[in-house]
Amino acid sequence: MEETKMWGIHTGNDALFLERNVIAIDFSMGDLSDLPKTREAFKEKYQSLFPKANKYRVAASASQPYRFVCEAQIGDYVVFPSKRNREINIGIIEGEYEYAADEETVYPQRRRVKWLKHLPRTAFSQGALGEVGSALTFFSVRNFADEFLSALEDDFKPIEIAQDTDEDVAKTGEEIIESTTDFILKELYRNLVGYPLEGFVADLLNAMGYRAEVSQRGGDSGIDIKAYKDELPPRIIVQVKSQSDNIGESTIQSLRGAMREGDYGLFVTLSDYTRNAQAYLAQMPIIRGINGAELAALVVKYYDKLSDKYKKIIPLKMIYIPDKIENSVLS
Repeated sequence: MEETKMWGIHTGNDALFLERNVIAIDFSMGDLSDLPKTREAFKEKYQSLFPKANKYRVAASASQPYRFVCEAQIGDYVVFPSKRNREINIGIIEGEYEYAADEETVYPQRRRVKWLKHLPRTAFSQGALGEVGSALTFFSVRNFADEFLSALEDDFKPIEIAQDTDEDVAKTGEEIIESTTDFILKELYRNLVGYPLEGFVADLLNAMGYRAEVSQRGGDSGIDIKAYKDELPPRIIVQVKSQSDNIGESTIQSLRGAMREGDYGLFVTLSDYTRNAQAYLAQMPIIRGINGAELAALVVKYYDKLSDKYKKIIPLKMIYIPDKIENSVLS
């Protein structure tokens, strides 16, 4: 038996979806009706429209229209969280891809949908709400698809599903943190690979209270950034790597070789460190290594003090996430 597919979608126009019985997207790619139904064709189309976009942004921006046009099929289910009434709307796709070229709208790429049920968000578990709260516009719903499908049954009882355990609530918070970390690192990989990442790390250090300056490109024996906590030594020399491979011991040793007596070292990578590199760092207390996950945590902690330039590259919003019940103010 073929597995039931379920999709999630977000929009800034709830009325269009609910009053016109459609789902719609707009990735500024025009009419996609005649485009070959391959990922490469969608990437090439996006690249032709946005020639300055790097390969990471091309892949990310073309994949969602490809899913919407090619992978989603008539008979698939769709879950749409509407903001205006805070409901979860569940429907079924009834039409092929259409382009509404004759209408003034920011959502011309559409598919007809029959809405089957509209339920309050409180009817669903935190895990289910977290999955359809994806940062993507159009995405596959897998982990909690069964819960949304059960909501279509006549004997569905929301109150029974809504009773999450403490573990469920804590897990949801952890998933939000993990997805935020993934988002930050993906945006850094897409927009700030190589030399531009040095400027970002310097800006983050300034946000943390250091005085940091990026070294001239190709100068200072591999030192990317020089930083000071105040007007006096010690000097902190920083090396930044945006490669996806884990950092080895020899690479950190090159930073040690560039340090003068009294210096401290800081190595920043978007990836992680090999076991030998971790052992070397443990034996070398004057050098601190920061991996991708730790960098993302620092971005969240000092986000408000980052330059607007980098806030635009990594758009984040302050939210509160659920914690275990025993940690609440009511305990």
